[in-house]
Amino acid sequence: MISFAGVGKSFGDNHVLRELDLSVAEGEKVSIIGPSGSGKTTILRLLMTLEGPDSGLVQVDGETLWDCRSGSAVDARKQSEVRRKIGMVFQHFNLFPHMTVLDNVTLSPVRVLGMGKEEARQRAVELLQLVGLDSHLSHKPGQLSGGQQQRVAIARALAMRPKVMLFDEVTSALDPELIGEVLSVIRDLANTTSMTMLLVTHEMRFAEEISDRVLMFDSGAVVESGPPHQIFETPQHERTQRFLKAVLERK
Repeated sequence: MISFAGVGKSFGDNHVLRELDLSVAEGEKVSIIGPSGSGKTTILRLLMTLEGPDSGLVQVDGETLWDCRSGSAVDARKQSEVRRKIGMVFQHFNLFPHMTVLDNVTLSPVRVLGMGKEEARQRAVELLQLVGLDSHLSHKPGQLSGGQQQRVAIARALAMRPKVMLFDEVTSALDPELIGEVLSVIRDLANTTSMTMLLVTHEMRFAEEISDRVLMFDSGAVVESGPPHQIFETPQHERTQRFLKAVLERK
């Protein structure tokens, strides 16, 4: 479903991705862990076309999103079509403050997908029920807690019917007591849907619980990859061992 082949990305002298080769199977749930600044979020930003790679090939669902090898850019319209297969939930909620919860969730399906307003409304109500917020349809974001706003953001991403869902440290901006409600929604999605999911997270135990595979990322490269029990119980790479020791001791 997702393929990176020889992908490089630099910001000045900072090489955030170094010839990355990465494949994620359809329906697979993959967590990316590692220190801040290691390039984890850049992977998601390339998939969202918020950044472009300097080298390599990125494909989604068998179609090319970025190709720096052919010497010609991917057609913008085609790239947009591929991009629509991907939904993302960011660290910060980015909801429209002047719009109701319901309108925040229905806006993109109507404008981008051309969905009828009534169909979009029905879909939004179902998704807000899924994330436990169907009683808050007329609320504005400012009337909600951070955890509730993040759950609205998840519903908004799901409203676009993506094949791939990306989560970028979605609990990092939340108060500790609100983290559980957001993780619960993601856990339910992981357990009950066939969507491919790619999560950048500092929630180690959560990653261990829901992932099919965990990637340890450092200095722009995957240093270790394996099933959760291997990465968290018997990590092989010294860098993984040091990172987990530091993170888990802090918790």
